[in-house]
Formats: sequence, C-alpha cells, structure tokens
Amino acid sequence: MLHEPADTKETPYARLSPDLVLEAIERVGLVPDGRTLALNSYENRVYQIGIEEGLPVVAKFYRPGRWTRAAIEEEHDFALELSAAEIPVVAPLVLGGRSLHECEGYCYAVYPRRGGRWPDLDTTEDRELMGRFVGRLHAVGAVRGFLARPRFDVPTLYDAAVETVVTGEWLPDHQWDRYLDVTDGLREAIEDAYAAAGPQTMLRVHGDCHRGNVLWTEAGPHFVDLDDCGVGPAVQDLWMLVAGNSDERRRQWTDLLAGYEQFRVFDRVELQLVESLRAFRMVHYAAWLARRWPDPAFPRAFPWFGSTRYWEDHVRELQEQLEAFDEGPIRL
Repeated sequence: MLHEPADTKETPYARLSPDLVLEAIERVGLVPDGRTLALNSYENRVYQIGIEEGLPVVAKFYRPGRWTRAAIEEEHDFALELSAAEIPVVAPLVLGGRSLHECEGYCYAVYPRRGGRWPDLDTTEDRELMGRFVGRLHAVGAVRGFLARPRFDVPTLYDAAVETVVTGEWLPDHQWDRYLDVTDGLREAIEDAYAAAGPQTMLRVHGDCHRGNVLWTEAGPHFVDLDDCGVGPAVQDLWMLVAGNSDERRRQWTDLLAGYEQFRVFDRVELQLVESLRAFRMVHYAAWLARRWPDPAFPRAFPWFGSTRYWEDHVRELQEQLEAFDEGPIRL
C-alpha cells in the first residue's frame, strides 16, 4: 500500500452522512431505494447501495487530500483499459460520460457489485491460473505509463515510514533504541538488495495484490481495488500471493510463474527484492495507522495499536524480518 502523508488533524469524513451518500447516487442518474450497507474499508469509505429496479451498486468515496483528481482518473483509466482487454477487474461505471464524480467536496466513483471469496491457491492449477491473470494484467500495464500515480521507490518510501513513527512519539521508551537499531539494519539490507538487483523494468501494477483484493468465483479470480496502483516492478504484484516455508514458497513461485510467463517474461532477478518489499510493508503498515489515527474509524477498528504490547511484537517481527535477509533470495 502507498499512502501519501495527510493532515493528521483532519477528520475528513465528518460530513459524509447517509443522506449525502444517497444524494451522490442520485446525482449520477441512479435511483437508490434507501438501503445502504457500509463495507469494510478504512482508507476510503465504501457503501453498497440498493437501486430501485436494478442491482445494487458500490460507491467509493475517496479520502480527501490523498490523491489528485488526475491520479484517480489514471486509476480509473487503467481499470477500464484492463476491462476492455477482458481482464477480470472490477472497473468503475461510466455514468454521464464520466467515471469520477463529485458531491459536496467528495470525489467518488460507482462500481458494479461483484461477489467472490478469497483465493486459497492451494493447488498447482489455481496458482497457475492466478499467475496467468497477473501476467495478462502486466502485459497491458507495460503498454504505457502513468503520469500522476506514485512510483514504488521502496528505499525512499521506507525512510518516510520510519520517520512517521519516530517523529510521532509512538514508541515506548524501552523500545526506542531497539526500533532504531532494527530499522537501520533493515534499511541497509534493503539498499543492498536493490543494489544487487540493479535497475528494474517498471510498469503499471496493481500495487496491493494481496489475497483480500482478489475475489475467486467458479470462473476464476477477479481483481478489485486499484486504489494503490502505481509504477513498480512486476514482483510487486506477485510476492504477496506466496506464503509458507522455503519449500512451499518455491513450489508456489514455480506455479505462479509458469502461468505468468504464458503472457510475459518475468525477470527472476526481481526475486531479490521480495524481502525488501515485505520489510517495507511491515514498517509502512505501522506508519499508516499512525498517520490515520485521528480518523475516528481507526481507533475503533485497531484499538490495540500504540499499546506497549503492540510495539514489542512489532519490533520483534522486524528483527525476524531482518534475519530473513540472511537466507538470501529464493532460488528457482
């Protein structure tokens, strides 16, 4: 996930009332039947809304100040481009000639409702199928670039995440030195890994391709939530689909890439970046919670954040991640 620093004193959704949500739907020419259901989303606000004489839709209200309009429009254009190429991505509806709308200062989009379950990826067949879909997505993603979307410059983003935690006075006194030591060690390991990998081919990627953003049906997977799409290496959209011990991960990578490379060659040197991407995500997650804490939804959803136990566990997990670099990149 990529999150731009925001004004942490802001509670951006204070004015987003149920009536305003329904008004926004009416403004795009749909007739809501009054039924609304808040869906699980924290960065943005997402609602399922019943429609008279039609199927329910999903409305996504973007967090004010996070993305520019140009960046959101690029997200939509990418989703629509993928959908036009018959790649199963849930793209925004184009209503009144536009996919991005505004109501009382809130930018929002309307999507068709799509169901499904998280993928298990327990079989070779499922992993190869998943690899094929990511490969198809990247084949389209490599055709052109982004102008307004972020770049996955992990060493720079890592430093910004650490700075958020350090300057926010979140750390208990007895964890301060340990956190600084382990994050310094991780920074060095990340820099070494990127130096060893050398320049990577960058393309448009989903950006947050974990299993929660892939819904599986009898027809196979479809991708949701391109909110974090950006410019990055192909491995960014693959590494979160792999888990387990080294033997299990090796089998999973082999299957994923067997499917992926039916549509696009994967440069295996990018496997050297996997532990760096994992380390960044761990540090960034804590920084994201810290930045968003003034939003009332966050203390309710993550009441354990900021506790002494949380930071003790977090620092221990970062130390374990630092040790994971000693194993070296996986070999296929």
